[in-house]
Amino acid sequence: MKLRHALLAAAVIGTLGLPACKREPTPAAPATPAPPAAGGETADQFVARVNEEVRKFSTELNSAQWLSNTYINGDSELVAAKANERWLTQLNLWIEQSRRFNGTPMKPETARAIKLLKLWTAMPAPKDPHKLEELTRIASRMEGMYGAGSYCSGEGGNKTCRDIGQLSDVLAKSRDYDTQLDAWQGWHTISVPMRKDYTRFAELVNQGAKEMGFADAGEMWRSGYDMSPAELAAESDRLWGQVRPLYEQLHCYARGKLDAQYGKDKGEVAGGMLPAHLTGNLWQQDWSNLWDVLQPYKKAGSLDINAALKRMADADLARELGKPAANGASAAEHVFLAQRAAQLDTAKAMAQRAQDFYVSLGMPKLPDSYWQKSQFIKPMERDVVCHASAWDMNMQGDVRTKMCIAPNEEELTTIYHELGHLYYDLAYNKQAPLFQNGAHDGFHEAIGDTIVLAMTPRYMASVGLVAEPQQSHDALINAQMRMALTKVAFLPFGLMIDRWRWGVFDGSIKPDHYNQAWWELKAKYQGVAPVTPRGEEFFDPGAKYHVPANTPYTRYFLANILQFQFYKALCGASGYKGPLYECSFYGSKAAGDKYWAMLSKGNSQPWQQTLKELTGGETMDASAVLEYFAPLQQWLKEQNAGSQCGWNPAATAPAVAHTAG
Repeated sequence: MKLRHALLAAAVIGTLGLPACKREPTPAAPATPAPPAAGGETADQFVARVNEEVRKFSTELNSAQWLSNTYINGDSELVAAKANERWLTQLNLWIEQSRRFNGTPMKPETARAIKLLKLWTAMPAPKDPHKLEELTRIASRMEGMYGAGSYCSGEGGNKTCRDIGQLSDVLAKSRDYDTQLDAWQGWHTISVPMRKDYTRFAELVNQGAKEMGFADAGEMWRSGYDMSPAELAAESDRLWGQVRPLYEQLHCYARGKLDAQYGKDKGEVAGGMLPAHLTGNLWQQDWSNLWDVLQPYKKAGSLDINAALKRMADADLARELGKPAANGASAAEHVFLAQRAAQLDTAKAMAQRAQDFYVSLGMPKLPDSYWQKSQFIKPMERDVVCHASAWDMNMQGDVRTKMCIAPNEEELTTIYHELGHLYYDLAYNKQAPLFQNGAHDGFHEAIGDTIVLAMTPRYMASVGLVAEPQQSHDALINAQMRMALTKVAFLPFGLMIDRWRWGVFDGSIKPDHYNQAWWELKAKYQGVAPVTPRGEEFFDPGAKYHVPANTPYTRYFLANILQFQFYKALCGASGYKGPLYECSFYGSKAAGDKYWAMLSKGNSQPWQQTLKELTGGETMDASAVLEYFAPLQQWLKEQNAGSQCGWNPAATAPAVAHTAG
């Protein structure tokens, strides 16, 4: 799933986060409602005015954020910070103005709009203009640090620097223990300078949240789910309890394979945990790059999508090289320009392949502006944020993706995910701006991943990405393992990031224990650990994009549950009757109509109602996850028979004493 956790532009630095309604706590209001605005503005008129102003302000902000992400320098950072400052100042003003309607009767949709307004941002800003300016400056600076991050080694003329893509490639492709460790440690150097900024950032957003009536910023984040903060925390724990046994079996199997690959002294860390640098991913959130190590059956069904994409890339390059050279261009220049053109051709072809799935469901093609304005490959001679993200620039159809696409399976499925965001945007663009968001933020992340679940071996064969799939037990287990290495491996990671931030915000994790608490939570939930000490001289949380970008992360955990519920419902709508894991609703207009109807609702009603309209139930539930992976879970139990599964977090670090969740 890699960086399959792309954000709407609105959430790039937590400004226009994906809002949702809450029941409690309600932000504190004056004991006596403020008088009506001049001219006797009613609540309905207030909401109508804010909706008009939101579109104007958000369009300016999104443009500034787009520039700061695709042209990283001091100027774009300043422009973004100032636009953010204006936005947050205006948001604080709207929230203050809304207080005059506390306790007054109004239409349900008006009341919902006002509640959503109060939860619009993941970065609540202090009212003090100097502190607000400081907050936006820090936010832009941290994201710039991440986007420009690189690891340099060597000295003088032998010095080489590698960015996140190059370091990720090492973990994906190298099986040399020390080479992987160097790349993993190298990327984690980029976040060390963020620690001071993040400490101050947490203080400022907490102040902003408290001024809005919340205990801290974490409580504010947990209030956006049409349930209380305590209910949301308990709900996520309940869902984790449903899927944890499946994760533990996958963890046990992976540990055994790493022991076989590297020897038990290197294949695991004390307590039975996985070494952080050996999972094929910088953050241990996705283990799909370990396919060569973890593949159950080596000759059962080819699922080598990478080979098909390489053939596509090679053909694009051959075509570009065959074109006449530009006037005056040297042979070297011609090759270079051909390579760049071929990279763009391949990236766009991958995006078109993803678009085809949505169009097959009866959804519209993406607008021409998408193909003209999106960032598909990494530009030359400037720093950009390569972390995949989807953007709705103006709430009226100017949608874009920002990626640095490489021709591999991970990137292809990321595109399918990103387009899910854009089709959600396009579907609810008819709603008023305050309702233009997911039913809750987990919905937004689940849309495209539901499509990814429908990328079955049979579907991939039908579009030429793999050979016709074998119908055998071994081929089934391979296909299930392939999916589990992204979906199941991610689940505990989806929980632990916000468990860390909730502790930071409520004060139970102090700044002088940031790194210790981070690794205690990774040990507790994921069963992973570093092989070398990671003291407080490091700031490893900042090496994950969503921390410096201030993007709430529980949404991704919830999305990994919801997508299986969505998938099952759409399979049913398409008329499919077989085992869940074999269903692809590609080409089903009936499934597409049902999906589009849900997407069109946006956040105009409580998510429970929206979920019920699609699935028939109004509770998030992991039973569809377990149904989907039932063959694999049984197989893993058989493979792990006789092994001591599970892990002991206390074996490498003291137990978590001061963390939330």
